[in-house]
Amino acid sequence: MTNILLLSDSHSYIDDLILEYASKADEVWHCGDFGSMDVIEQLEKVKPLKGVYGNIDNATIQAEFPEVNRFICEKLEVLMIHIGGYPGKYTPLTRKEIAEKAPKLFISGHSHILKAMYDEKNSLLHLNPGACGKQGWHKVRTMMRFVVDGEEIKDLEIIELGPRV
Repeated sequence: MTNILLLSDSHSYIDDLILEYASKADEVWHCGDFGSMDVIEQLEKVKPLKGVYGNIDNATIQAEFPEVNRFICEKLEVLMIHIGGYPGKYTPLTRKEIAEKAPKLFISGHSHILKAMYDEKNSLLHLNPGACGKQGWHKVRTMMRFVVDGEEIKDLEIIELGPRV
């Protein structure tokens, strides 16, 4: 079993509460808009970090993380794209990636809207952890955690970090 902390849209913001949750995970996954290398460095000090770059991330961050990240966690196939849309409203890039090989878990960020939806057509779970940073129009900072057990996702939990301000 692998405990995952899922973040997105930190927009250069990281605090002790996020790092405390990260320390309890086995891996941290960040779905783009890190905003600064400081966020990356602080998370990497705590746990292994996987991610993708987002639309606000500079060339340095883009050199560290891909636009599309496909990987296996235990036996679970994962696809991560910052601007990916969601079931029924996928972006062209996401539609192309899913058509080539549908994962069991598709993760996107960008919208600052927390979502957990099952895509019946493609037999996959879509997650968007919302935004853990303080930039944007969201009112509450959020992230998710869950357990990967083989090819199953278990114990999905929404974490509210408090108001954006």
